[in-house]
Amino acid sequence: MTTYAFDAYVTAALFDKAGHAVFALGDGTVRFESGETVEAHDGAVLSACLHPSGEGVVTGGDDGRVVWSKPDGAVELASLKGKWIDHVAASAESKLIAFAAGRELHVRDVADPAFARSFAHEKTVAAIAFDPKGRRIAAATYGGAWLWYARIADQKPSILKWAGSHVACAWSPDGKFLISSMQDNQLHGWRVADEKNMRMGGYPAKVKSLSFMAKGNLMATSGANGVVVWPFSGSTGPMGKQAAEIGYEESALSTVVAGQPNGNWVAWGLDDGRVRACDLVGQKVINLKAEKGPPATAVALSADAKRVAWGDEDGGAGVGEM
Repeated sequence: MTTYAFDAYVTAALFDKAGHAVFALGDGTVRFESGETVEAHDGAVLSACLHPSGEGVVTGGDDGRVVWSKPDGAVELASLKGKWIDHVAASAESKLIAFAAGRELHVRDVADPAFARSFAHEKTVAAIAFDPKGRRIAAATYGGAWLWYARIADQKPSILKWAGSHVACAWSPDGKFLISSMQDNQLHGWRVADEKNMRMGGYPAKVKSLSFMAKGNLMATSGANGVVVWPFSGSTGPMGKQAAEIGYEESALSTVVAGQPNGNWVAWGLDDGRVRACDLVGQKVINLKAEKGPPATAVALSADAKRVAWGDEDGGAGVGEM
């Protein structure tokens, strides 16, 4: 295991397509496992995701900039003066990058510097997510989720309505379901084709992290004493089904989760700083970081599920082997 002391809030931990860990920090830097440090933002990194190419990361900052960082330096992709770039998302399939600032959602094309789209919302955009093909974007906001076609300039969004504040969202890998996290300790879901609603409750805390895994048959979430895993197989997804809880810890709550897209491994961080992983087939829990400390704020699982990266509120971070 390799550990780091970055002395800045760890906004995100990611693995690039080569399997190397990358950390985006509250001091505006992007740190690479290979040792490079890129000064990406004049201020904090607020959001991060993998670049569509799988090389390096795209970050949004409180300096209003969207930046692509690689070990050899940074390139500015967009700048909105006076704005905070609260959320970024990217699609390897469509090569598009999306980012949210206040009530606006913006889209850029990495292959066409002249391409730009902007979509306005009635309330602040709290989270964004591309569908599996990268053609539509979901924006979680107050009152539901707004769905936009990423490349079409003038359009009316499809609105999936549900009262309350929606703070995170994720598409199922088959594109049939959109799941959002609510402000009041529950999930809400829609079957996109007919807008049928799903209420998914019972959480002791707000769900801040959602991750589909096992080829879309399962979805793991934070917000409980372990990892909550919902079944998604079949045409009805989790409707009428019960979730399972893995790695129950009476004295701690999970804050972040990362599932293996094509496998059964899940990793998670707890609010007491510990980091754990589990193969859902054997259900043996591995303690990757057993020492307690500041709450975990980021966790990532490599595609082959052999490595886990994590970070916490105070800048502690690490990469562990399974």
